[in-house]
Amino acid sequence: MKLFMIPILASFTLGAVAAELPRTPDGKPDLQGIWTNATQTPLERPERFGDRQAMSEEEAIELQQRALAAEERGNAPSDPDRPPPSDGNTAAAYNLFWLDRGSQVLHIDGEYRTSMIIDPPDGQIPFREGAPEQNMMERWRDEHGDEAFLGPEMATIGERCLLFYDFRTSNSSAGPPMMPIIYNNNYQIIQTEDYLVIMAEMMHDARIIRLNSEHQPPEIYKWMGDSTGYWDNDTLVISTRHLHPQQSHYGSGPGLEVTERLRMVSETEIVYSFTMNDPVAYTAPWTAEMVLYARPEGERIYEYACHEGNYALPGILAGTRRQEQADADQE
Repeated sequence: MKLFMIPILASFTLGAVAAELPRTPDGKPDLQGIWTNATQTPLERPERFGDRQAMSEEEAIELQQRALAAEERGNAPSDPDRPPPSDGNTAAAYNLFWLDRGSQVLHIDGEYRTSMIIDPPDGQIPFREGAPEQNMMERWRDEHGDEAFLGPEMATIGERCLLFYDFRTSNSSAGPPMMPIIYNNNYQIIQTEDYLVIMAEMMHDARIIRLNSEHQPPEIYKWMGDSTGYWDNDTLVISTRHLHPQQSHYGSGPGLEVTERLRMVSETEIVYSFTMNDPVAYTAPWTAEMVLYARPEGERIYEYACHEGNYALPGILAGTRRQEQADADQE
């Protein structure tokens, strides 16, 4: 689903609290609708900003203009006589027509943010030095080798179309935390008095959040974890534990607890924050903030049919078995 491009100055209205928020019959802010979290603001703060949590309006405009100019260059017609890529990078097949990271800089509580991370103050993930590897899939690869492919479990959860997960950045659209990725950064929220459902477009993952409920026992783990929520005045607070052992975000492990907050500031903006707490992976909990922007009225999310035509995984496994047999025949 191709995202619409927010005009360059539209994001600079963020942070203004509307006098009246849309509300459900029980008086809670009505979060229902289709939203996107695409942004140019990175998770961790670029070195050039140092300890600056905010950038100037001029810096924000310049960054947005560069993003728009890059998209315009990327969408220019391709030279039909150009040579093929020479570096073996098959990702070069994805030009900017397919990618959409958004052009807007986060503007929250009157600040143009230099990073999503606001705590610690340096805008960096406080990784614990010497922390053990907690990613189950990485442990399997360390044990058997990157090319073992003993079964489908050796492929990433994204390659298996279970959840979208970028192994290069540890970003996951479904989460938690729900992070922007290279495209399809869309979510649909459905809300009742007892439940909130957040469906991510990528892999069509639906997370069901029970309101005013206790966590299930740790023996019950599932994709996207066990999420419960409650309203703190007009802010929805979501606590998630017991994520599936094959899910790891930024070095996290089975003890990860994620606390998310959805604070609606207008009909078209929700400030979304999350705190990651895993004493094994981090020296302290860390917190990040971003914005969910309402999609234009009439927009919808279409099915993301990840497995449709996905012949690569059985081909990889079959090829590995052939190679193993060829190696055995030579012994």
